[in-house]
Amino acid sequence: MRTLVFWVIFGYYKSMKLLLTSTGLPNEIIRNKFLNLVCKDPKNIIVGFIPTAADPEEDKWFVDEALNQIKEMGMHIRIVDLKGKNEESLKEKLENCDVIYVNGGNTFYLLDWVRKSGFDKVIRPLLEEGKVYIGGSAGGLIAGPSIDVASWKGGDINEIGLIDFTGLNLVPFTIYPHYTMENATLLEEMTKKVDYKILPITNEQAVLINGDNVEIIRE
Repeated sequence: MRTLVFWVIFGYYKSMKLLLTSTGLPNEIIRNKFLNLVCKDPKNIIVGFIPTAADPEEDKWFVDEALNQIKEMGMHIRIVDLKGKNEESLKEKLENCDVIYVNGGNTFYLLDWVRKSGFDKVIRPLLEEGKVYIGGSAGGLIAGPSIDVASWKGGDINEIGLIDFTGLNLVPFTIYPHYTMENATLLEEMTKKVDYKILPITNEQAVLINGDNVEIIRE
């Protein structure tokens, strides 16, 4: 196992704990780091799982994969769809969860419902109370200052015509999920056009935030 602490920003995160990934909890290294973050026995962990981003996708295999990973670890799942929710109902659904897991899918569709439901208003206070945020792919992208990465070549289709790409600003950087060396030139070119840091992660990597400490988890 190899983890790289790449920077420390005192005071930015307060006490927030986040795990931003491409494919959820795919390997033992990431799972162990996650459990250390939660500090509870898996059988006592309740995961509030948000699958909303998958709605536009015809094949939702990645939702089943994420749910199976959670079940394999022995954790409890509470499905929380953002559609039809408001700030009050989201607080009620999520306040008893240890983990808030925003799964992948279409990033534009997800961010639209994050705003419509009021999730963007409730998530930071919940994290400051000590809950852990897992963002898988699109769920990780929305945690940063912008979801512009999702519009890059080969990214998501903005079928809903979302104009404002501003993210949740839970962290001062954006992940580039599902990164491969084939994307190296594109990443280099696009990085010059933005004023925030972009962290590329493969399907077997993750970014972990624990208070002021930020790590890239690598095999």
